[in-house]
Amino acid sequence: MATTIDSTTDAIDFLIHQHDRIRQLFIETADTSDPVERESKFFELRRLLAVHETAEEEIIHPRARRELGDGGAIVDARLEEENKAKKQLAELESLSISSMEFQVKLAKLREAVLAHADHEEREEFNRLRAELDDETLQRLRRTVELAETMAPTRPHPGVESATANVLVGPFAAMMDRAKDMIGKPKQ
Repeated sequence: MATTIDSTTDAIDFLIHQHDRIRQLFIETADTSDPVERESKFFELRRLLAVHETAEEEIIHPRARRELGDGGAIVDARLEEENKAKKQLAELESLSISSMEFQVKLAKLREAVLAHADHEEREEFNRLRAELDDETLQRLRRTVELAETMAPTRPHPGVESATANVLVGPFAAMMDRAKDMIGKPKQ
């Protein structure tokens, strides 16, 4: 489920708050030695990463392409990072949550995702905030939230464009949510 954020924040604040939650979930996932708790934290992390990236790919990146002079180059770089991270996340799903390999790959994913979030915040989000008025940013927030409710909850490498998300996303989301219900960690 998406992280609940104060309704007065705009799309940029909403996404930055999610970045903060993702940072925290990486720490919580890595720091626990209890396999049940680690599985639960990883489940939440994977889900948040998937819905968050889908919303960015469908809503924020296309807007950045249009609004920012060098938006195409910025977005292309972010999409490449997202594809690599999705592949890393998909690899993690196949590993035992208790294995050392999981811990090592989780640390590598964390490093890549945090660098990606930093790039987005500096190169894309800050510039979009400067280009768009408050009302537009508020509308974008609602659109991002809606996109997250319909987004896949697992990584799908190769599905990084808005068009690909619209074509593949609904089916992938339905399948992911069914898998989530069947494989949800016990608490």
